[in-house]
Amino acid sequence: MTIIFKLKALLLAAAVLVFPAAQATIITKVELDIAQTRISDAHHVDKQACQALAANSKDICLTQAMAKAEVARAESQYEFSGKSGDQIKVLEAKATSAHAVAREKCDDQSGNAKDVCIKQAKATEIKVLADAKMDKQINTARKDSAQDILDADYMVAFEKCNAMSGDAKARCVASTQSRFGKD
Repeated sequence: MTIIFKLKALLLAAAVLVFPAAQATIITKVELDIAQTRISDAHHVDKQACQALAANSKDICLTQAMAKAEVARAESQYEFSGKSGDQIKVLEAKATSAHAVAREKCDDQSGNAKDVCIKQAKATEIKVLADAKMDKQINTARKDSAQDILDADYMVAFEKCNAMSGDAKARCVASTQSRFGKD
């Protein structure tokens, strides 16, 4: 495997990890629909451009066109929702797309070089997917932690109300329940 291929794979993996650090720009449903149409149109044009090629060059071109469209769709969905789950889907789309393209490029090789190329492409995909999974777990842990903190604060506030009596206690309980969204 060439040094250039390894560097490209490393740069791709680094790019996949860096780009999601930016916050999603929330777009409207109309803008999402326009983006999806634009992505489909661009994908069609990219596929048409591949028709002039032959053999594995054509296969690589078609795979790249599909990968570009899949990543763009995932990114536009994330821009629409702003959800961390959709951000993870962007990472996953980038990883699987990069793997598909890298694997297709391996077809130009033969023997052990091809086997090594395929294993390297798969290893890069696994690493990026593992990072995405870790990000997903961290986001879940943050949400769980925030809920635990909120529940603990509610219990403290509610216990303070128990020290009161009569109308003061009733107002305190009602205020605490309202503040923490409990019924």
